[in-house]
Amino acid sequence: QVQLVESGGGLVQPGGSLRLSCAFYGITLDYYSIGWFHQAPGKAREGVSCISSVDGSTSYADSAKGRFSIFRENGRNTVILEMNALTPDDTAVYYCAAEAYGTSCPVNAMDYWGEGTLVTVSS
Repeated sequence: QVQLVESGGGLVQPGGSLRLSCAFYGITLDYYSIGWFHQAPGKAREGVSCISSVDGSTSYADSAKGRFSIFRENGRNTVILEMNALTPDDTAVYYCAAEAYGTSCPVNAMDYWGEGTLVTVSS
C-alpha cells in the first residue's frame, strides 16, 4: 500500500528555516519523479520543487529558487525540502507527491499525494 507522509512543518519567524521531510512507503523512488507543492490560503495548489525520475535533475519555482533545496536522503525512501529565508508568502500547506516515470511534476498529473504539513511564517 502506497503512503506518503510529510513532516517538519510548524511555525517559524520570517528569515528562518525549516526542513520538511517526505517519507515514502510502498514505492521505489528511482522510478518516480518527486515533487513538493504548496497551497496558500485562498490560492491554488502549485509546484515548489521537483526531482526528475529521468536524470535526477531538480527544478524550482521562481519564488523558491535560491532559497529552497530538494534532495533525496542517501539510501532512504525520504525526500527533503530545505527552506531558508522564509517569508510570510511561504505560509501554506506543503505536500509531497510522486509521479511514475515523470519529469516535471505537473500538479494535475501526480499519482500519489501525502496529506500535507502546515508551514506558518509569522512574527
